[in-house]
Amino acid sequence: MKLDIDLDSVDGDVAHSLEGHFLIAMPTISDEAYARTVIYVCAHSPNGAMGFIINKPQPMSFPALLTQLSIVESEDDIRLSSGGHEVSVCVGGPVEKGRGFVLHSDDYDSDSTVQVADKIALTPTVDILRAMSEGIGPRTAIMALGYSGWAPGQLEEEIAANGWLTCKADLGIVFDNDLDAKYTRALGLLGIEPAFLAGEAGHA
Repeated sequence: MKLDIDLDSVDGDVAHSLEGHFLIAMPTISDEAYARTVIYVCAHSPNGAMGFIINKPQPMSFPALLTQLSIVESEDDIRLSSGGHEVSVCVGGPVEKGRGFVLHSDDYDSDSTVQVADKIALTPTVDILRAMSEGIGPRTAIMALGYSGWAPGQLEEEIAANGWLTCKADLGIVFDNDLDAKYTRALGLLGIEPAFLAGEAGHA
């Protein structure tokens, strides 16, 4: 498993950048990989976009992942900060599923850390996992394996086709360990009930 990616290829500003926003899947999305997902957008520019699904769990706990990566010999060796054992490990997306990324509060910094938006950063290298295992990592974090990516103009086309709703991200939702509740909570930011959204699907 590798923890690396060149973010420069999608970094940059556009007039209507969705960096720091949620993408909330509409019922019209038939791709199983994205059905009922909430995606945190980390980069959005004329070169394309990338982000992470934050509400699809991986079948592995964070301590088990640290052990599998040989960061610690056993889970008993982990010295995570308060609540650290509940760090969620998510399916970040269908691209590069063997790569890992940590979205986290901006109280941790390293040479590979990228500031994504106010109070949230991304570190795609294994050093943050070592720091977290020693209790000196960020205050809050979520782990993603794989990511979601869009070619230039692709995300804009999907939004125009009513595939996604968008809104400013809520960090409380990003880092919440109750993954099942995130879809409903994200829709709630727009004042939308999931039942109403499903009933409106397919209607003009």
